[in-house]
Amino acid sequence: MPREFVVRRPLPEFGLWDKMSAGRAVFSFDLEATARCNLDCRHCYINLPAGDRAARKSELTIDEIGRVGGEAAALGAVWCLITGGEPLLRKDFFDVYRALLGKGLLISLFTNATLVTDEHVRFFRKFPPRDIEVTVYGVTRETYERVTRTRGSFDAFQRGLDRLLASGVTIRLKAMALRSNKHEIAAIGEFCRARTRDYYRFDPQLHLRFDRDEARNAAIRAERLSDREVARLERADPHRFGALKAACGDLLPAEASTPAGAPDCRHIFRCGVGQRSFVVGPEGLLRPCLSLHHPEFLYDLRKGGLADAWKRFLPQVLARTSDRPEYLEKCGKCPLVNLCLWCPAHAYLETGELDSPVSSFCRIAEARAEGLKSH
Repeated sequence: MPREFVVRRPLPEFGLWDKMSAGRAVFSFDLEATARCNLDCRHCYINLPAGDRAARKSELTIDEIGRVGGEAAALGAVWCLITGGEPLLRKDFFDVYRALLGKGLLISLFTNATLVTDEHVRFFRKFPPRDIEVTVYGVTRETYERVTRTRGSFDAFQRGLDRLLASGVTIRLKAMALRSNKHEIAAIGEFCRARTRDYYRFDPQLHLRFDRDEARNAAIRAERLSDREVARLERADPHRFGALKAACGDLLPAEASTPAGAPDCRHIFRCGVGQRSFVVGPEGLLRPCLSLHHPEFLYDLRKGGLADAWKRFLPQVLARTSDRPEYLEKCGKCPLVNLCLWCPAHAYLETGELDSPVSSFCRIAEARAEGLKSH
């Protein structure tokens, strides 16, 4: 008889759920299998060329990935997201996947779908992931390839997505809201919702580059929408705006807004980072979340163990405080925190400082608040 794989279970069925309710406990982690990508998207904060030899050489081996997965499972992890870059660029992708699956982890995958083959489909049918998320950059060749800057990528995307949709695997679709595809965001939403019953979401937040490449950062800034445009797009999408309106008071629960034992708003990490999950970069550097790429907050798993990183290193990171008056008066006490893009990671990417306010984030939060009040 064919083996049955559990790809979905209600969270309360996991014994870990009680531990999570009581304090810090590992539930999941992200593995950036590679920073390399076959596309060259205008807005990407991490991608390196597909043929980058130095990047390929620095990537974790299968044995190292298996060790990280095993240590994560031993700490209680039940779920791993494989992301990139483009994970399918790794010639040993199937081995990466099996190494993590073999540790008893549920697997999710982020991919641009352009490299999906019939072999991948057969593999996913045999070893079903929890889900696969695909980003849709446009619904016309002109728009899609304006974003990806890669000829032939739209046709490859369509073929790959069609294969995935026909596979029976749970597929989720999402989009980035850019200046290059703003005119198609509504059509992208229709395209996505017509192809999957699962949620569709679009993200207007464009991170700056981890490598501080100024030329690439200039291209990213040029793709950003204004605060008014972001608010307008969100109001125009009934699903997005309805969710924002329903959840705006609960995005950051009171108990999560200040770490345990914190006497005031001096603690800068108030978003739940490092409480349930972590991220492992392509070269084995652990960080608290996807966006936080500060040199003081990276732990080399090639030199130390995951248990040490989780139990000793991350609590030290989360204890970071600020005495910067501007932060304490603005971000530390802001009533619009639930609507704001600000966090230490985003502040660091924008300003080079973990505790510096970012005026563009303030404007977006204010525009969102204005939109909510008027509807």
